[in-house]
Amino acid sequence: MNSAARLPGRIGPNALLITAAAVPLTGWAVHATVLIKQNAAKDKDPLTGLLRRDAYTTRARRLLARHGDKVTVVMVDADHFKQINDILGHEAGDSVLAAFGARLTAWAGPRASIGRLGGDEFAVVLQLAADRRTQRLEQLVRMLHTPVTLDDGRTVDVAASVGAATPDVVGTRDLAALQRRADAALYTGKHTGRPVLATAEQAAVPSINGRRAGRPGTAVWGRAA
Repeated sequence: MNSAARLPGRIGPNALLITAAAVPLTGWAVHATVLIKQNAAKDKDPLTGLLRRDAYTTRARRLLARHGDKVTVVMVDADHFKQINDILGHEAGDSVLAAFGARLTAWAGPRASIGRLGGDEFAVVLQLAADRRTQRLEQLVRMLHTPVTLDDGRTVDVAASVGAATPDVVGTRDLAALQRRADAALYTGKHTGRPVLATAEQAAVPSINGRRAGRPGTAVWGRAA
């Protein structure tokens, strides 16, 4: 018998062994992929695709620990959002929130931590060079002020207020403190159509339960700190 005739006989058993081993390995690989996707889905807000609060916080703190004063914390509130829901309906409101999520993602890039904190409130933590902070924040405001086209073809005029804080001004890398300062800056420029960077004076604003004093929901619980 020539070597060509013997070749299938030599390969057959090995091929069976390889196939038998590959089946469970493939099964585990598929299972692991499914688990990874499920865990990733749990971390994301289904409407906007942004990180939920816990996942956003974990990633944001990591960025602050790693990059320190190069990091900017940005808070975003949609302006007149209740009117959109009341006049055009909640589906229109959902479309606006989804559009904001997409715009924040496009603006901040994949290395940022971008979260929907609740309702129409968003937060972003990213690296911004000091000499480009104002320019980049103004770019974000322009993006967020672009009308949103709904599924039925109607367009909705939208706007957002943007505030930011940085460790070099605030004097801390604590995420909660930076968010409070950014939130205070946001309300300084509420409905003005311009972003506001927290100043040293704004770094001293009082807060209640991690929120700017005077914000809705802060008057009942806790005390100013």
